[in-house]
Amino acid sequence: MSLNNQVLDRPISQELPSVEANLTYLVPMAEKPVNYTYEPPTGIPRTNATYQTHKLPIYNARSISENISLDREGFAFTGHNTNVRNFYDEDEIRRVYYPEAEQLLKEVTGATKVVIFDHTLRNAGQSKPGENDIKEPAKRVHNDFTAKSGYTRARLELAARGIDDDDIDTLLKQRFAIINVWRAIAQPIQESPLALCDAQSIAPTDLVAGDLVYRDRVGETYGVTYNSQHKWFYFPQMNRNEAVFIKCFDSAEDGYARFAAHTAFEDPTSPANAPPRESIELRTLVFYPA
Repeated sequence: MSLNNQVLDRPISQELPSVEANLTYLVPMAEKPVNYTYEPPTGIPRTNATYQTHKLPIYNARSISENISLDREGFAFTGHNTNVRNFYDEDEIRRVYYPEAEQLLKEVTGATKVVIFDHTLRNAGQSKPGENDIKEPAKRVHNDFTAKSGYTRARLELAARGIDDDDIDTLLKQRFAIINVWRAIAQPIQESPLALCDAQSIAPTDLVAGDLVYRDRVGETYGVTYNSQHKWFYFPQMNRNEAVFIKCFDSAEDGYARFAAHTAFEDPTSPANAPPRESIELRTLVFYPA
């Protein structure tokens, strides 16, 4: 069931059905972008960045999903049944969903080792910043890690699991990736679906490293500046027995997709009374055979 090295039967074509939607891009800036994940001290803005929307076609990739791969486009799609009953139960996520996702990633990528280190629930109807960990959909074009922070976060997570420095060094010398496993957790998604940018259409200069400030640490993510060459895709009406994989980082620098920009977007075909999108994403370290 490898989605990693499939032969391309036919090219990704712009003869696909599409919607036109506004995507929010970073405006180029001289200084390094900074975004706070919490309300910063008085006098400090939540972000020093500015953003601009661009209306773009977003193509329905369902009919070509078997021809899309993590290593070429930087994202992939599969049907996958889950045994999780309640995704709002933290214990059940860790006890049932983590092992399911670990096995799925091994099948999809051929990985020898998978470490799931983080998950995020998104539901605009239930998000209460400061009171719970449920977040709203992220509606800016971004990528979760940078060429630098992919290594930094991997080292941090491996050390937290008691792996010694020498073994971490060995692991990080082989090829590894950070892959986001994304899934609907309730009704089929109609509101704020996920758009994914073909990594082949992203120029290195489109990716702008910025600080993501937490209360206890500073991470680094990529904001993305507009490029008319970007090609965007989505999988409409995703349900809880389907999953999308997003390549957020790849240590390989020899032609594999390394960073797949993504964002939630306002779907103009979404019904006015559509329920808020409910989704979960897992962030995972995937180690490939040496």
